[in-house]
Amino acid sequence: MAKQNDEQPATSTAIDAVPPELAERLRALPVLASPVDHMEQKRAIVPAARRAEPVPAEGADGLFTQSWFPICLATEVATGSIQGFDFLDGRVVVWRGEDGRAHVTSAFCPHLGASLEAGDVVGQRVRCAFHHWEYGTDGRCAKTAIGDTPPPSACLFVFPSMERYGLIWAFNGIEPLYAVPRFPLAAEKMLIKTIALPDLMPVDPWVQCCNTPDIQHIKTLHRIHFDEDASNMQWRDHSLMYEFEGFFDSGTAASWQVGVFGTSLYYQSAYLDGRWFGFMVPMGLVRPGMTRNYMVLAVEKTGDTAADREFLEQCLLTEVGIVGEDTHIMTSMRFRPGTLTRSDRTLGHYFKFLRDYPRAHPSAAFIT
Repeated sequence: MAKQNDEQPATSTAIDAVPPELAERLRALPVLASPVDHMEQKRAIVPAARRAEPVPAEGADGLFTQSWFPICLATEVATGSIQGFDFLDGRVVVWRGEDGRAHVTSAFCPHLGASLEAGDVVGQRVRCAFHHWEYGTDGRCAKTAIGDTPPPSACLFVFPSMERYGLIWAFNGIEPLYAVPRFPLAAEKMLIKTIALPDLMPVDPWVQCCNTPDIQHIKTLHRIHFDEDASNMQWRDHSLMYEFEGFFDSGTAASWQVGVFGTSLYYQSAYLDGRWFGFMVPMGLVRPGMTRNYMVLAVEKTGDTAADREFLEQCLLTEVGIVGEDTHIMTSMRFRPGTLTRSDRTLGHYFKFLRDYPRAHPSAAFIT
């Protein structure tokens, strides 16, 4: 009888091409013990078509909601410097002259389209790196390095802009339609912390804003218990505000004044165990369907710096935790107004608010 080899021969020389680490992983995969062979559903179940009217996406038909959007943290642009950022469907620059004031303008030089973010700031002007044309705070070309008279059409688009609570903001429109809200306390009486969340959210800002009038969402996902009072809803042309008292599932009592401003800012003035804190989530529109979230947290100063800081961090972690409960949902959903119930009456009203919301894109020819 022929003697068998100690090693089994390979069935094919192709096995030699399999990397050892892959071969090891494949060998470690489980063997099916009792494979199931069963047809569960023999026919498709086709629900009736939903007839809900959609909300226009940002950038639909080349238009965007006329809202205040944060562009960057104020600390990202030092005095005498310039930085570029994606905004709407194009590119803008934020720059500070020698007076320290921040300006938001279109990014591209009208001469030949060089990006000003490659340039620098000279006094109260921004200078293009390509041919050293200089632009003032009014967007007009004030000087060409070669000595030619600046053409009248050599102008940047200058956005309505502001700096508040550690952020640089720009308004998409010719003139702001509403004011960015302030907390009820003067800035010097508050301890404030502003952060940018590290990951972009793959939805338009208004999708996240829908969480505020979504009463089912607040009660179920975030486990905040309260009685809704529809008469408490304060609707204005460009905002929604309401107040409620309740408690977390931990039993901690709290009272809230919450609202949405424009289509890009969640506002909250609240009391946690009897102590006030303010909270905002300004939402930057990096490009259609993509949001950069910021957080602004404020607490009242008491004179005990360590205790104030501890309360600030407690509130911040609470809010980060609440926002975190939304994150994995927002990153995978395909948001659309769907089948609503009685508990969605405020949300349904907000959908109408969004459908009627004014849209424009005056910077379209300049930022792309």
